[in-house]
Amino acid sequence: MKPFLLPFFFCLVPDLFAIPNSPHAVRTSRTLPTAAHSVPFSKKVPRRTGATHSLQKRSTHTVPLAGSDFDANYVVNATIGGQNFTLLIDTGSADTWVPQQGFSCFSLTGSPVPAATCNFGPTFDVNGSTTFEPFENVSFNITYGTGFFVAGPVGFETLSVGELEVAHQIVPVPNIAGWEADGIQSGILGLAFPNETSLFNTSDPANVSVENRIPYNPFFLTAVNQKKVEHPYFSIALNRPTADQEEHDSYDPNLGFLAFGGIAPVPVIHNTSTTIPVQGFNSNGTAPGDTFFWHAISIDSYNFPGCENVPEAHNASLAGGSTILDTGTALNLVPAPVAAAYAAAFDPPAQLVNITGLSLYTAQCNATVPPFSVTIGGQEFTMDPRDQLLPVVTDATGDVVCIGGTQARGGPDISADFHLLGDVFLRNVVATFNPIDKGESYPFTENIVVIEG
Repeated sequence: MKPFLLPFFFCLVPDLFAIPNSPHAVRTSRTLPTAAHSVPFSKKVPRRTGATHSLQKRSTHTVPLAGSDFDANYVVNATIGGQNFTLLIDTGSADTWVPQQGFSCFSLTGSPVPAATCNFGPTFDVNGSTTFEPFENVSFNITYGTGFFVAGPVGFETLSVGELEVAHQIVPVPNIAGWEADGIQSGILGLAFPNETSLFNTSDPANVSVENRIPYNPFFLTAVNQKKVEHPYFSIALNRPTADQEEHDSYDPNLGFLAFGGIAPVPVIHNTSTTIPVQGFNSNGTAPGDTFFWHAISIDSYNFPGCENVPEAHNASLAGGSTILDTGTALNLVPAPVAAAYAAAFDPPAQLVNITGLSLYTAQCNATVPPFSVTIGGQEFTMDPRDQLLPVVTDATGDVVCIGGTQARGGPDISADFHLLGDVFLRNVVATFNPIDKGESYPFTENIVVIEG
């Protein structure tokens, strides 16, 4: 979607804004190919109840996306060992997994609960697959930022997303889960780097450590290594559901594309793109370094009315940390001073309140939303105001409360090493990821371009 044409607020100093002088932009003469495989996203959009959790050549591998879980999760159909599943697309993690039949469900505090509480979609029948091969003496164990966790055995299996199929892919099939799904989503399709995978050299998933961790190639890297895609890129284009779909539909198909082999097949504004390096990390977990985990980038500035009074807005490097492009997160999670100042720019101002144990900025659902953009690699990317107020929380009186699409990472008084640009940002752009093909003078890269309305 093309962003609204709103007043423009720059908080960059001039020498950083000029694209040729930007320290983060990568100059490249290559044109991104259109993906060979594109798969549509879809999304289940429940009614407003429950708690909140939070380049051109022709394509043949494009998968449509669906949606799921409070307008927060974009999902795609996949086949594992001949069995069909709906998986959350997550650029912030690397493992692709589905729970096996007969798994044990736990609360997020570790207490046993009925399997129905985890509310997964279909589960994997290990014995029903003719291609499943156990990976002996290794185990899987991961806890996500939401507190959700899964653990258990691992195998090699045939995995297909759309028409893109790989053989002998490592696929965890956990038998332990602490989860709150939506009855549709069965697991996750992870698209981050191998160093972010969670496989361990032990048969006991409780006996895991950094020392016995075994990185492996996620699905897309396996596809490239098996020469199933010509160009080592994948891209994400997220659409938003209509207001009527958000209010009434239980399932929302065709909400964008996951594309393998290049850029997603959607119209873009070509003079609005930037190509930037992915940030690596050192052994202390800070940038810069030469170990890659996530699709992390540097932000030049956050731009909104009043940003000139927030040092961390007009010079984002002052906030420290890196920013991850994360399809698995609905919101933007930005430095606390930026979130507070942007909330104050709403009319009437957004307020920080406690909702189900989370400190979140909320606003009247008919509030006037101020413009908000980020500058990356010298290029400004404006976010649609419709994504900055999300009517997904019901208060004690039964009234719908809107939470802000841009929140503080770690809370307003807690510093954070990482910030996130989630679906609020990604709905306005096509993000193309290059997790394999390094240049001579730059590391892995990402290209971001504005979607044409």
